[in-house]
Amino acid sequence: MSILFVALFLNLFHLPAGPGPLPETPQKARGVTLVATKSPFQEDPMAPLCELGADWVAVVPIAFCRPGQPGIRYDIAPWQWWGERPEGLRQTIAMAHAAGLKVMLKPQIYLHGSWPGAIDFDNEKDWLQWERNYLLLMGFMADLAQETNVDLLCIGTEIKASSTQRPGFWRDLASQVRGCYEGPLTYAANWDEYPAISFWDAVDYIGIDAYFPLSNAPTPSILELKKAWKPIVREIEKTSTRFARPVLFTEYGYMSVDQCAHRIWELEPRVQSLPVNQQAQANALEALYSTFWDEPWWAGSFLWKWFPGTEEHEGYPERDYTPQGKKAQQVIAEWFTRR
Repeated sequence: MSILFVALFLNLFHLPAGPGPLPETPQKARGVTLVATKSPFQEDPMAPLCELGADWVAVVPIAFCRPGQPGIRYDIAPWQWWGERPEGLRQTIAMAHAAGLKVMLKPQIYLHGSWPGAIDFDNEKDWLQWERNYLLLMGFMADLAQETNVDLLCIGTEIKASSTQRPGFWRDLASQVRGCYEGPLTYAANWDEYPAISFWDAVDYIGIDAYFPLSNAPTPSILELKKAWKPIVREIEKTSTRFARPVLFTEYGYMSVDQCAHRIWELEPRVQSLPVNQQAQANALEALYSTFWDEPWWAGSFLWKWFPGTEEHEGYPERDYTPQGKKAQQVIAEWFTRR
């Protein structure tokens, strides 16, 4: 951890929150989330992304929490995968930049048996301890982002109870992170979390993990999905206007199964029992792009997810979010290569 961040952490001085410089991108961010690998890359993972037309990649290190406990664990070598540890992050970021791709560093918390939105405590002491631990984690990530010239840093992902109940912590966090990282910031809110967040003016992008439930039809049409998006678009635009910030879909994606445009978190536990449906996935992506692409306040998006071509990920899951080798891959390529 840098001396500067330690000083900030100890509140020896306090920098005011404020927007950093936005990256100069003449087009929408065409981002893809790269799945971390257990071991170093055996081949260049960036070449297929460039062929797809992507110009951004999201790199996602995972830290771990247990329900009801304020501890946060990260860099648990050798147990933690190489692609999530500092050495893997540095190499992945360097390879992305060498390929001409911009990078969003997007740390995430894995809560055992649940999701990060459920991180909650019934007493102030535990909340303060968790916040100190999270501040230390983000201090490390901010230093790494500055060291590796990361193009965008996400300061949190779907930590719903904290972001909505304790917004002051997130304002302070954004301010302190700016003391050691010079690039722009975002926070990745869950689709039902973003309207309740009050600190959007402390970051540069309104980040949304856009898993909005749209239709429970097995294979909804593009027209049906675009109609379902209309009221959602209006609400997102209102938030963008209110805070004078562009909107970035920090995550979006659909599994290649029946009903993939509905409540995906309910489908995931039983996905292997669902019928494969590549057309439903392709329709959902086409509807999203055609709905948002020309909105001036929409800054682009990061697809969830893409497997690098390493041995442990050979045979991409036929029902998974990845579009690789499916109808959805052509849909994405057509939009990503638009000029």
